[in-house]
Amino acid sequence: MRKATPTDQQFWNLSSQNALSSLSATAEGLDSHQASKRLEQYGTNTLKDNSGRSGLSLFLQQFKSPVTLLLIAAAVLSGLLGDVPDTIIIFVIVLISSFLGYWQEKGAANAVKELLKMVQLRCTILRDGKQQELPFEEVVPGDIVYLSAGDIVPGDALLLTSQELFADEAAFTGETYPVEKDCAVLPANTPLSKRSNALFMGSHIISGKASILIMQTGANTEFGKISAQLQTKIPETDFERGIRHFGYLLMEVTMLLVLIIFAANVLLHKPVLDSFLFSMALAVGLTPQLLPAIVSVNLATGAKRMAKQKVIVKRLSSIENLGSMTVLCSDKTGTITEGKVNLKDTLGVDGQHSDKVLEYAWLNAYLQQGFHNPIDEAISSGYKGNPDFKLQSEIPYDFIRKRLTVEVMHADLHIVITKGALNNILAVCSQVELASGHLEDIQKHTLLITKLYQEFSSNGFRTLGVAYKPWQGRKPFTRADEQGMVFIGFITLFDPPKAHIKETIRKLKELGVGLKIITGDNELVAKSLAFSVGLEEPGILTGPMIQKMNDAALRHKAQETDIFAEVEPNQKERIILMLKKAGHVVGFMGDGINDAPALHTADVGISVDTAVDVAKQAADIVLLDRDLNVLTEGVLEGRKTFTNTMKYIFMATSANFGNMFSMAGASLFLAFLPLLPKQILLTNLLTDFPEMAIATDRVDQMNLQRPQRWDFKFIKRFMITFGLLSSIFDYLTFGVLILLLHSDEKTFQTGWFTESVLSATLIVLVVRTRLPFFKSLPGKYLFMATLFILIFVLLIPLTPMASWFGFVKLPLSFYGWIFLIVALYMFSAELLKRWFYKKI
Repeated sequence: MRKATPTDQQFWNLSSQNALSSLSATAEGLDSHQASKRLEQYGTNTLKDNSGRSGLSLFLQQFKSPVTLLLIAAAVLSGLLGDVPDTIIIFVIVLISSFLGYWQEKGAANAVKELLKMVQLRCTILRDGKQQELPFEEVVPGDIVYLSAGDIVPGDALLLTSQELFADEAAFTGETYPVEKDCAVLPANTPLSKRSNALFMGSHIISGKASILIMQTGANTEFGKISAQLQTKIPETDFERGIRHFGYLLMEVTMLLVLIIFAANVLLHKPVLDSFLFSMALAVGLTPQLLPAIVSVNLATGAKRMAKQKVIVKRLSSIENLGSMTVLCSDKTGTITEGKVNLKDTLGVDGQHSDKVLEYAWLNAYLQQGFHNPIDEAISSGYKGNPDFKLQSEIPYDFIRKRLTVEVMHADLHIVITKGALNNILAVCSQVELASGHLEDIQKHTLLITKLYQEFSSNGFRTLGVAYKPWQGRKPFTRADEQGMVFIGFITLFDPPKAHIKETIRKLKELGVGLKIITGDNELVAKSLAFSVGLEEPGILTGPMIQKMNDAALRHKAQETDIFAEVEPNQKERIILMLKKAGHVVGFMGDGINDAPALHTADVGISVDTAVDVAKQAADIVLLDRDLNVLTEGVLEGRKTFTNTMKYIFMATSANFGNMFSMAGASLFLAFLPLLPKQILLTNLLTDFPEMAIATDRVDQMNLQRPQRWDFKFIKRFMITFGLLSSIFDYLTFGVLILLLHSDEKTFQTGWFTESVLSATLIVLVVRTRLPFFKSLPGKYLFMATLFILIFVLLIPLTPMASWFGFVKLPLSFYGWIFLIVALYMFSAELLKRWFYKKI
């Protein structure tokens, strides 16, 4: 049981010293021994312990099907009425089937657990007197944690220090704009939305930096309390939606068959309990019981294969969506381009190189203490300025101002320097400084500045503006002081396209995946990039144009657009929503603070291991190598997984439907049940067994060429077409057993059981592929499992198990007939398959 923290006080009402005392902590942080004891005392810093899903609970979950529960209840009733042996056998078969499902799902869950450790969220904690990067789960009350832009807050905490700190608390307050935070002591009755001196688990830092004291962790946090009251559901994926609708389809068919068969058997004066058990066993037989296990093991196998390609899957169902993806939206930096920003030049207002612009840009980039991005690193590494300058104050970059400002001082020189998006820099400038050092009104030079900006952008250079302002230093520089500045010039940067990006884009196109680039860069830079990566006459849509469009117009236009330029952070989510409404399965690749909503909205959210915490948290898939080539391999794995899952559904539903249809018909003209309930369950178990190896099966090239989606009309046609073919040969078997061999009840049941399992097992090899059987051989493990079942079924009437299930030895002549029937069935299925696929 997780314990509460030592203090019951409202921590926002405490001074930092009192808060430290209440937790028996100090400003030097905890040591490893203290942290270990607290971790044991308060539990891991998670909302729910995933390891707490015990093996027993996972095993019991295998029995959640209402049909299975009804069958168990009926078997119990049968036992109470005296038929104990049959009751025991039914229980054993259900247990074996459930254990197989449990074993597969447990293995899949363990594999995924190991993979997730590779993308564990971490934070900077003061431990043993030094800053360390540790997993979120190890954070305990009393820890001191350091935060900067992009970090997720690991627990409810009190601010110890803050600098221009803004946090996103929309999950708690509904407020869409970032909330400013600062150190203070607030009244105990301050509502959550007004607690400006506190940060809450699950919120994330938009800009600025802070050190915090962790007060509450895990379920004791505000986020934990909300989670306990509301079960927040992750948006259903396209594949999960398909599985759900498939369940509805099976339920309709099953209930209809059960009602008809039960009523017919009762009308024919057969025992009511036997008829009910028979109907329930039929229902179980029609249901692909191992579907959850097959899906789980398929996905886990796919996840392990993808991990070898440096693609880590956080949410298993997203693998199927990756294979179904029709559109991939991506930023250009690091995916289309090298992700290594290079400094091209620093230029004055006249367009010529300027050492002063270079020096001021270096001071701004090198001395800033906030979130270091590739642009700052490029400027800092491209020049070595005066190290004697000291940082006095800083206004970090944010997505509203789009600029970074620092106040620096050296000797008598005290200046403020700002750099950022050109228009946002010009908005706070009133003058320009010419090469001569002369200052003039900025209005006189607006046209020249705009012309130079367009020229640099057309050549593919990202262009920023630089401005400064002398400062007296009587008080720290604030946002309100960002005005009346002097514009001194431009910074031009370039990020070259990746060497093989043209080939990668071509591969994606061949796989049926359209690439759409979403970037904050201006239209001219984006267009230059498009030409350099082989996109001729690209469709371009800009942020201001999107702003003016209604949803219907954007839904239409987005499909024709290759590049979205000058896009605001909140527009990314809208673009993805419109593409989804247009019928696309959309993947989004992002790594920034402002990408989290889009990552959550996309069918497949993709991030990279070097992304900010909030982006990794929102993503379904994390790439350890930021390369679209790696992603194309992931798409292929997704399609393999989807194809193998569909194989099971096609095989199980068609074979089961055929068998159930045959049994239903036979039960109407036979004086006895064609198969006993326990024999039906054994048939279902044995035919499912080889299909557990379907995850390792080979996949035909034709299944990898295009995105794949659920098609229920196709599944229905396949089930009925191949199910009826199966029934034809079942009735042929009935004819041989009754008319030629004059079989009694037990011989009939043994003969049909043998034929039914043999045909259902072998037909898998035919219907698993569109190609002729000999052109697409099964995988090694599927073949071995099939061979094992064939031998087992032929031997079972000769073993002591025969009496348990009511089987008897079959006449030798029957084996000749059965092999002929099965051979004809497979040949007919091959012919029918060719006709069936030509018709679709």
